Amino acid sequence: MSRLLQAREVSFTYPQNGHGLASVSLEIEAGGALLIAGPSGCGKSTLARCLAGLIPHLYHGRFAGEVLLNGESTLNLPLWRLAELAGMVFQNPAAQMLASTVEDEILFGLENAGLPRDEMARRLEAALERFNLTEMRQRSPHTLSGGEQQKLALAAITARRPAALVLDEPLSMLDTTAALEFVAHTRELQGEGTAVVYCEHRQEYLDDLPGLQRLSLGEKPPTPRSEATAPPWPLPGEAPLSLHVRGLNVARGGRAVLHDLDLSLPGGKVTAVVGRNGVGKTTLFRALAGLQPFTGNIEVHTGAAIARPELGIVFQNPDLQLFNPTVREEILYRLPNPDLHLYAWLAAVLELERYANTPPLLLSEGEKRRVALATMLMRLPRHGLLLDEPALGQDEAHKAILLRLLRLYACAGHIVAYSTHDLELAAQADELVLLGPQGIAAHGPAGEVMRMESAWHSLGLVIPEWVRARCCA
Repeated sequence: MSRLLQAREVSFTYPQNGHGLASVSLEIEAGGALLIAGPSGCGKSTLARCLAGLIPHLYHGRFAGEVLLNGESTLNLPLWRLAELAGMVFQNPAAQMLASTVEDEILFGLENAGLPRDEMARRLEAALERFNLTEMRQRSPHTLSGGEQQKLALAAITARRPAALVLDEPLSMLDTTAALEFVAHTRELQGEGTAVVYCEHRQEYLDDLPGLQRLSLGEKPPTPRSEATAPPWPLPGEAPLSLHVRGLNVARGGRAVLHDLDLSLPGGKVTAVVGRNGVGKTTLFRALAGLQPFTGNIEVHTGAAIARPELGIVFQNPDLQLFNPTVREEILYRLPNPDLHLYAWLAAVLELERYANTPPLLLSEGEKRRVALATMLMRLPRHGLLLDEPALGQDEAHKAILLRLLRLYACAGHIVAYSTHDLELAAQADELVLLGPQGIAAHGPAGEVMRMESAWHSLGLVIPEWVRARCCA
């Protein structure tokens, strides 16, 4: 087997914050697979960009060492040749959407490769079918859910058939069924000689890939901070809260997403929301937060009183709510009399202290989400907090920190809900909502819902065996 992808003493330092990657060497043969693991912020995405040749061509900084693709140094290859040899899917798929329709997004790379029209048509239809995008072919990529965008990015890259695939958290936004299907697809690609590189926190999905190598970056992940035992926010003065949704209807882009939905969320508990890609989890959260037009009723009950919900929200894509020059300025933005004790506590618990003067958009995706969470908690939303896929980009230690923090906030009487495709994280919630295209398929204590096999099966959702062993006993 030939050495398709090589890195020799590769280092890279970003000029703005001094972080990056230090002296990494590796080799991958044609048909091989590599898993790059490590805690959030350790340099996985940076290494992925180096292996795809995007660093140093498209990123400023101090680069040293050499990356070889099929024996050719990426330093000497033009961008068009790099695109032929290596395809990369970014952690944030929205960042690589260029075309006006799903169909055109897939065709874009094929046209640039100069393929004959009949071959482009064949590859387009195969990609649409494989990733269940056929019915979405004329939709704008920007109207898709995060998971659907991730499917589209994967479809567009794999349709090009590059010699090497570099995938940065490609499973992060996929439901379990879609994740298992994509890993099976990469196994097929390996059999055809493609080298596959995964940067991935959901590592169990990859255990059966043939010839899988593992490379760990960074130090041992942090353990949850002791500060999390003493939250500085006050207990609410109101009676116990509950959120009630009745007859909720939401349409996006002229398409009905949620229809006649009924749901109740209790204060004082953490609720997880799980469902297939595109089922409406993000739309539901946006409606609850008052960011999405809807018909129906959304109310917070505070004892005998009824109020309009005042809920904070942390978006799936943190780039949509980060815009200040430093992390500290982001978290304290427009607070006339900020509680600096609360700021220091959140920065410590969320492992953000060392980034106080760093531009937030230069952080890893997991770190960005922690900044967005800290920013929202500084404002102490009156009724509670909604988090759309908060586990994206988080290692296990930081997911533990996240869950502990959410429990502390819920224990103060607040409504706390998060959407997730991470079923182990979902199983650790107090309550679990299983959302399907026809509404709520199941809702109850998380352990009970995890064992409702018929409800999961009806939605086409697979519970992987390692999740079943850990969470469904």
